[in-house]
Amino acid sequence: VSVLHFCGLSFSGTAAMASGGAPLPTATQCATKVELSISCENLMDMDVFSKSDPLCALYINTSDSQWYEFGRTEMILNCLNPKFAKRFVIDYYFETVQRLKFCVYDIDNDTYDLSDDDFLGELECTLGQVVSNKQMTRPLLLKNRRPAGRGTITICAEEITDTRVANFEVSARRLDKKDRGTHIYHQVLHRRALNSRGLVTHGNLFMQVVYNNLNPIWRPFRISLRTLCGGDVEKPIKVDCYDHHSSGSHDLIGSFKTTLAEMQTGTHISPAEFECINPKKSMKKSYKNSGVCFGSLYIVEYTFLDYIMGGCQINFTIAIDFTGSNGDPGSPQSLHYISPEGYNEYLAAIWSVGNVIQDYDSKKMFPVFGFGAQLPPSWQVSHEFPVNFNPANPFCSGIEGVVDAYRHCLPQLKLWGPTNFSPIINHVACFARQALQQHVASNYFVLLIITDGVITDMDHTRAAIVEASRLPMSIIIVGVGGADFSAMEFLDSDDKLLQAPSGVVASRDIVQFVPFRNFQRNSVALAQSVLAELPDQVASFFNAYKLKPPNLFNVPEPS
Repeated sequence: VSVLHFCGLSFSGTAAMASGGAPLPTATQCATKVELSISCENLMDMDVFSKSDPLCALYINTSDSQWYEFGRTEMILNCLNPKFAKRFVIDYYFETVQRLKFCVYDIDNDTYDLSDDDFLGELECTLGQVVSNKQMTRPLLLKNRRPAGRGTITICAEEITDTRVANFEVSARRLDKKDRGTHIYHQVLHRRALNSRGLVTHGNLFMQVVYNNLNPIWRPFRISLRTLCGGDVEKPIKVDCYDHHSSGSHDLIGSFKTTLAEMQTGTHISPAEFECINPKKSMKKSYKNSGVCFGSLYIVEYTFLDYIMGGCQINFTIAIDFTGSNGDPGSPQSLHYISPEGYNEYLAAIWSVGNVIQDYDSKKMFPVFGFGAQLPPSWQVSHEFPVNFNPANPFCSGIEGVVDAYRHCLPQLKLWGPTNFSPIINHVACFARQALQQHVASNYFVLLIITDGVITDMDHTRAAIVEASRLPMSIIIVGVGGADFSAMEFLDSDDKLLQAPSGVVASRDIVQFVPFRNFQRNSVALAQSVLAELPDQVASFFNAYKLKPPNLFNVPEPS
């Protein structure tokens, strides 16, 4: 087993895989630190002989539980238009709805309790709304939801963490054979115990295993520049390649030294070459090398927040399975049956994912399509029809509009079949292809497919996904009901990049599948699971194509 070790900064991993797998997720959760600054204007004057003495308290609620206080600004004496110096630094998670409440008080005493101070108004919003606007001004409201005079509050968001990462592609040829029996070759960058996902972790770094191969191709992996080399691309890096043993006694195959700058000269088509040299063998006259490693990398210059704050829109499309296997919607056994409480798994998936992603679409107009049903009046089967029955304008206003359109169309359809995914994937891919021609990161497309069963057009779906992998597009599949979803898991190619029937391999993994039954009506966990990979997919795609945020004046130039 071949092991790669980036000296000084350990990079680990031993997840079993076939050659040429999908990009690995980062070892850390996808969190970015965001700094919020607050100012107000035209606050109510609650004092008789002077102006109000305002203070702003920030409360956070992330799980529909009680609000808890995150922090407070300083108090500013005699000021109705305060610009608070104290700023709040919050961990931002794209996949979570992070509810915020900013409460402004006129401080009249020295007690810490704010309940005995005059209330000047509040604003409730989500961190996603603040981030997507970058600067957001809203009216302050009283407890009865009436305006607090002419008072307004302005929230500004800035990313404060340098999150540049290096994306590596590494392979090797003709590695020395170490084992006499099983020839298990893999690459790791240090040693630690396997975690539940089969990854060996050390700090923020990890790698994966390739078995039984003297010419391994490892899945692309990512390392923070700050962690790897302190942001200095000229800093020397030593790379050790090992033959791995489960006992931990790994045998060195060979080493080479390089820099990130040198590896940047390589490309996916023509990677940089490095001879693996084993010091113990190098003294022999006949010795040449212990194999050749090939590497290339690109540095992620802009983060997900750079793109969002720079004007990139996340365009959200929903596709709903109306095939007969869902059962008669009038029967309580049907997956489309809406309970007296207004619940079914389709609606729950729409609410859970839509509530997070709608904050990143300024227009909040979502096209919604159905597939697999017979439509009136001809009762022909359609695999791509607007649920509002308006082909010229398939958009629904907000998630509430999506739910209303779904409820309205359901009794007008005859659930039929088969279950074809490729038409709706190709439909969204058409718009993503047009967006890519703009040569700027202005739009990214997310397709949510909610389905109950096995795909009928698997070959066409595979081909459509492989084609879409080269476009600014991601696909989320939520499986409802208790069917066998092995085909969906195959499309979610975590271990190996998806291959079309023609043999063409996807350029990246763009499919995330989750079975709804795993979440037991936990909408927060569902949204976190299906959206956790999306920020990295957006940033890595645009960086790989060297596409910049459309409004660069809103984004600081990368250091």
